[in-house]
Amino acid sequence: MQEIRLHGRGGQGLVKASHLVVKTAVETGHYGQFIPFFGVERKGSPVFGFLRLGEEPIRRRTQVYEPDLLVVLDETLLALPATCAGLKPGGTVIVNSTRAPSELSLPPQTGRAVAVDATGIAQREIGRSIPNTAMLGALARVTGLVDAERLFANIAAEFGENNRAAALAAYGAVRM
Repeated sequence: MQEIRLHGRGGQGLVKASHLVVKTAVETGHYGQFIPFFGVERKGSPVFGFLRLGEEPIRRRTQVYEPDLLVVLDETLLALPATCAGLKPGGTVIVNSTRAPSELSLPPQTGRAVAVDATGIAQREIGRSIPNTAMLGALARVTGLVDAERLFANIAAEFGENNRAAALAAYGAVRM
């Protein structure tokens, strides 16, 4: 089982993106679970959620304290200690950033750092700065945890072809 913690801001589509990942996992015979966590529920406030994906039924129903993977939809959240807290040694961090992975302030236990300009891609492809579907494209490319083609089809069905284009663009634009 892979445990993932997602960090973003209210209005960036973190919850919807997570639901699409779980839906895709389940449709392809895997197991998935998403647990959202909201503090102050307003646009722009930090939000996070917990995602588990695996080959076996998932019985654990707690927060993810030691993630294998962090997905950060807003680079400024890296300044908050809680964002990278508990990352497993050798863990992967995927960040929405215009900077190179080597320029990001990541914890020393990071095994693989990945950056993608998801906001820029979203602006170009959908005309709005909502990076969720672009970040899903990066997640599919980096982890292989979900079937990319099925995920892209689910994105198109839920949000339209322009969001599918954003996911595809990010899939090809990740920098490791």
